[in-house]
Amino acid sequence: MAKVKISELTAKGSSLAQTDLIPIAEVLGGGYVTKRVNGNNVNFRLFAQTGNSTTITATTTELTLIDGGVGTLTVPANGFQVGDSFRLDMGGVMSAQNGNTITIRLKSGSVSLGSSGAMTMPGITNQVWYLTTTFTVRAIGAAGVASIVSLSQFHVLKAASGTQEGFAWNTVNSTTFDTTISNTLSITAQWSSNNANNSIYSDIFTLSKTY
Repeated sequence: MAKVKISELTAKGSSLAQTDLIPIAEVLGGGYVTKRVNGNNVNFRLFAQTGNSTTITATTTELTLIDGGVGTLTVPANGFQVGDSFRLDMGGVMSAQNGNTITIRLKSGSVSLGSSGAMTMPGITNQVWYLTTTFTVRAIGAAGVASIVSLSQFHVLKAASGTQEGFAWNTVNSTTFDTTISNTLSITAQWSSNNANNSIYSDIFTLSKTY
């Protein structure tokens, strides 16, 4: 390949992908060695939702809180490294029948990355809710070897009293999490009752790599 200036290279037409390869110069003694890293090492903007999710209402079926967007929610097989850490922020609007419960689940396929358990809701109408989660990969490998820890907080505003209802949960999965296969993040919600007053959707969701 002929030598060309970086400014003369063809521009990439989309966001940096986890599998993209980037050349780097590693200083070694008095010189340097050319090596490569992949998109997972340098790409900290992973996903941004660009539309409202489908409203989950009047049903007890577990359904997704994620809509389409830009970027990716998938880490390819063997794409994780020990210490990889991520943060997600999601929020939207919800209503609830007093005393009914909602369960929020974070998963990769059928593998649990954390579950809120049944959270008892106050009677609310069109109130703002917010979810934040941080993940850290503790070990890589097949199921039984790999390990990931997550910590989540879920808050909902009660406008009538000007207060918030808050929940938190912490999960370590060192039994079914597997980094040798592709992992795609999903976030779901499930109501305990099909009461017509129960509804939830997200209108913002971002995923970033923090380490």
